[in-house]
Amino acid sequence: MLKIAFHPIYKHPLPEGHRFPMEKYDLLPQQLLYEGTCSSDNFFEPEKPNNKFILAVHEPEYYYDLLNITLDQRAARKIGFPLSEVLIEREVIIADGSIKASEFAITHGIAMNIAGGTHHAYTNRGEAFCLLNDQAISARYLQTKGLAKKILIVDLDVHQGNGTAEIFKNDPSVFTFSMHGKNNYPFKKEQSDLDIPLDNDTDDTTYLNILKNTLPKLIEEQKPDFIYYLCGVDVIATDKLGKLGMSVLGCKARDRFVLEHCKSNKIPVMCSMGGGYSHDIKTIVDAHANTFRLAQDIFF
Repeated sequence: MLKIAFHPIYKHPLPEGHRFPMEKYDLLPQQLLYEGTCSSDNFFEPEKPNNKFILAVHEPEYYYDLLNITLDQRAARKIGFPLSEVLIEREVIIADGSIKASEFAITHGIAMNIAGGTHHAYTNRGEAFCLLNDQAISARYLQTKGLAKKILIVDLDVHQGNGTAEIFKNDPSVFTFSMHGKNNYPFKKEQSDLDIPLDNDTDDTTYLNILKNTLPKLIEEQKPDFIYYLCGVDVIATDKLGKLGMSVLGCKARDRFVLEHCKSNKIPVMCSMGGGYSHDIKTIVDAHANTFRLAQDIFF
C-alpha cells in the first residue's frame, strides 16, 4: 500500500500576502481522496522524532537556536519565514514524515511525504523556506539503522539542492544529483556530486532527453540501495519562481521515468514534494497529484 505522510500542521498559515502557497498542503490530500487515487488508509500522521536523528545532520547550536527561536536576525531573514514555535514544530514533524516514509518505502517500494524537500537547509543554517533538511535527516537515519548503505538523492526541483550538497560534500555514501535552472536561486550554488544546470525555458523534450541520458547511468555506476526523489513541480513554465519551460504533462513524464526506473531496478524510493508556485493553485495541485497517481499505477 502507498503510504503518505500528512499532518494538519503542514497547513500552518503564514501572514497575509506571503508568497509561499501553503494552501496546497490542504488541497492536495483532498484532491487525492476526492478522485479516488487514495483512501484514508494511505495517509499516516508523523510526530516529533528523537532529536538525535536531527542532530546527526544539523549542528546543535543551530538546531537549538531554532527550537528556542534565538537565531540572530540575519540568519532568520535568510529563512524567509517569520519564525514561530508552530512553524519550527511543523519542520520537525516534516522531518519525521520523511523518516517514517523512508521505512515504508523499504517495505512497499515507495512512500511519499506531502511536504518536505527542504533542500536549502545546511548543516548550520536555513535558507529559502527551509529550516531542516528532511531528506538528509532521513538518509542518515536509514544508514544509522543499517537499512541502507549507498543512497542516491535525485533532486529535480527547479532550484539547486545547495544545502543537501553541503551536508554530503565529503560523504561518498550519499551521491547528490541536482538538475536545476541555471539562473534560478540559489545564485551562488554549492557543488553536488553531479549538477546539471539548465537554460531558461528548457522544454519538455530537452529536459527529458537529458534526464534519460543521465539517471540510468547514475544508477548503474553508483548502485544505490535507496533513492530519495525531490519531485518539485516548479519546473513548469507557469511557475512564479522558476525559469524553465516545461508543461504539466512533461513534468508527469519526468516523474514516470524516475519512478519506473526505481521500480525496474528494485530500489526503494521516498518522494518529498518540494516546490510549486504557479499562479493558479489548481495547476500546482494537479502537477503534484500526478506524482501520487503514478506511484499508485507503477507500484501497486
